[in-house]
Amino acid sequence: MNQLNYIMSDQRFAVIGLGQFGSAIAKNLSQRGAEVLAIDSSIEKVEGIKDEVSHAVAIDASDKKALLSQNIQDVDAVVVAIGENFQGLLLCTFVLIELKVKRIIARTMGNDQRRILEKMGITEILSPEDEVGGNVAEMLINPNVVMCMQLPDDYEIVEVKAPSAIFGRSLEDIALREKYKLNLVTILRNNEHEHPTDNETKDYHIIGVPDSSSIIKDRDIIVVFGLTKNIERFLEINK
Repeated sequence: MNQLNYIMSDQRFAVIGLGQFGSAIAKNLSQRGAEVLAIDSSIEKVEGIKDEVSHAVAIDASDKKALLSQNIQDVDAVVVAIGENFQGLLLCTFVLIELKVKRIIARTMGNDQRRILEKMGITEILSPEDEVGGNVAEMLINPNVVMCMQLPDDYEIVEVKAPSAIFGRSLEDIALREKYKLNLVTILRNNEHEHPTDNETKDYHIIGVPDSSSIIKDRDIIVVFGLTKNIERFLEINK
């Protein structure tokens, strides 16, 4: 077992809705070593993915008892990727909220749907422009990841919230290239408010090309380039 799979082996996710988008997320999570429960009402879709994930079941995702039978309340996060059926998405989301699921990520098809979900208290909402399964998988596995651009040969460019372990440290001390074989592209920093409230807009500015004496601050976002396994290692060690 490689190091990446070892790191991810204790993470459990559920993906509800196995269309093209949901299937891509489920497969990406599984490939990264996570335990994945794939759910759809279609037996055909479940059969099509069952060999690529840990568990796959055909159930009604708006049925509380059916979800409880799968211990959905114990997973680290649930992605609700129900496509055209917004009523079904709402019913499923209501049940997940009732079951006190730790983290719910829902997919919408427009601003009206987004507003409804926000009023329900859902804060992680995916719109069509976010629909790259690998990117979503990365953000699920690493909640600090803000944006991920996957490149050929297992390379990525990611925007990631600076881990607390590197706050107040210089880039020379952190030694991204020497210790982790990562390249820092730039730093995004919010200079407007030292302690923003929930109602204040986070206005980030690009620092430019930081030098070795640059200090990482609380709430910085760092943009790094490197192999996926090295990014995962950096985040795991410094979390």
